[in-house]
Amino acid sequence: MTSVVQRLRLDPPGLRGAPAAFLREHADRLTRVTPWRVGREVLAVLVVLLLDVFPGWLGGDPDLPPWVLLALGAGYAALYLSRLMFPALALLAGTWSVFSTQHGGVALVVMLSYAAGYRIIPWQRALLTAVLALALHMLAWDVSTPGLSGLFGSWVMLTVYGMVVALPFLVGRYVAQRNALVAALQEREERVVRERRMVSRQVRLRERNRIAQDMHDSLGHRLSLISVHAGALSLDGGLGEHQREAVQVLRSAALTAMEELRGVIGVLRRDEEPEEDPVRRTVDAIDELVDGTRRAGVRVSLVRGGQPVALPAKVSHAAYRIAQEGLTNASKHAPGASVQVTVKYEPDALVVEVRNNAPRVKPPRGAGFGLVGLGERVRLAGGMLHVGEPPTGGFRIAAVLPYEDTAAPGDEPADEEPAAAAKPSGIRKWAGVGSIVLAGAVVVVVVGGYTWLGIQPATKVVDQRLYESIEVGQDEAEVVARLPGGAEPPVGDVKSHALPEPPGAECVYRVADEQTYSSRATKVVRFCFADGKLIEKKTHLQRM
Repeated sequence: MTSVVQRLRLDPPGLRGAPAAFLREHADRLTRVTPWRVGREVLAVLVVLLLDVFPGWLGGDPDLPPWVLLALGAGYAALYLSRLMFPALALLAGTWSVFSTQHGGVALVVMLSYAAGYRIIPWQRALLTAVLALALHMLAWDVSTPGLSGLFGSWVMLTVYGMVVALPFLVGRYVAQRNALVAALQEREERVVRERRMVSRQVRLRERNRIAQDMHDSLGHRLSLISVHAGALSLDGGLGEHQREAVQVLRSAALTAMEELRGVIGVLRRDEEPEEDPVRRTVDAIDELVDGTRRAGVRVSLVRGGQPVALPAKVSHAAYRIAQEGLTNASKHAPGASVQVTVKYEPDALVVEVRNNAPRVKPPRGAGFGLVGLGERVRLAGGMLHVGEPPTGGFRIAAVLPYEDTAAPGDEPADEEPAAAAKPSGIRKWAGVGSIVLAGAVVVVVVGGYTWLGIQPATKVVDQRLYESIEVGQDEAEVVARLPGGAEPPVGDVKSHALPEPPGAECVYRVADEQTYSSRATKVVRFCFADGKLIEKKTHLQRM
């Protein structure tokens, strides 16, 4: 059976089939869009436009020409909507396009970061996206330097990344993980309810069987004795006609009581759900099952292969149950997805497979009572069952069934066998804690860093009196001795927006003490020296 077992292994995704499956999945998603979802997306786009484009309350430039505003708004709206299909690419593109220009876009990046953290499920892909976003942010910061450099400029760059990208990303990831945990808890509650119902049902059935057994052992035996003795007494020649008639009535009553007892026992032994008829539910009836599913609106196809072989009743019925369970799961958990049923007669075994594409929203993993029962049925038929998600997405149920009945007659597990209690995994137990801890760490680091920078003294500041007292032609040593030293003010590159330095001169820059913050610029003074003398002193505005 080695060649057949190899077919159960998951193959690598096909390069040609993956794009088609991706487009088909998102086309199905578009067909199920609700008006509430459309309204929510429109409202979010309006918020982005109001905050980032016009009037641009988060740093936008409303003085841009109308056609530039229109193009900027269209681009931001397209980036925001692209997060539904490509959350990672949308975040990377938004990070570069926003931070490499001076046209705002903070609200857009915050929303894209939250969506990427919420929608990217594997932590490896999420970490890679965050690292690439940081790299693009650093490159964009160098391209459009906002007049900040040095330690303070680097800290501002990391702060912007932490508050605008990393923090919303971690919050979105936390929300997604907590939602998954809540869904798992709800599913577990439903499973507990189902298990309680099953236990109650089993208790009732066992009690009914005990009652039926007691009635059969006691009443049935006694009624049989009455019937036998009455029949023997009726053959006695010493009885008169009247006595013989009474004995016949007694025997008839005993027989009637026996029939009624059988009826009562049948009611007590009757299960609440009738079992399936293995004679009609065979591998040949899969065609009828597929046709009925197709009439119900499911896109299902049936593929048969190989030369049909006569199968034992247990194996044939197990093949039918595999197809039935696979179609039921696809209709329940992946509505709208296409399903393929494969029945192939291999040289040494029968392969039955049901595969469906990925659903619009990945459902929480269920209790799996149907799959557990299916696995038990396949095991009793001597086969092997594989259930899982292929690399291309969706769900797959496949089984290998032998052509002969190889199951041992007494290998059914006892009903009283205790099931091992499932302990919560570490990932589920701590779901979302890591994300929210990292988000809190980002806030603490940012606040602590700005607090530390705020208490540092800034001493390289020249007041107006000192500037006016220094004259061109003074000795360099005398001027440098009068200039204040110490820590630099956190204003960035003081040489930006300055006129070219005189040829052959060495210039010293200081920040002016008096500033006019309404001009959105920093006043900087410059002293240039050549041949040991001050040859120039100028002021300029460093634009922010």
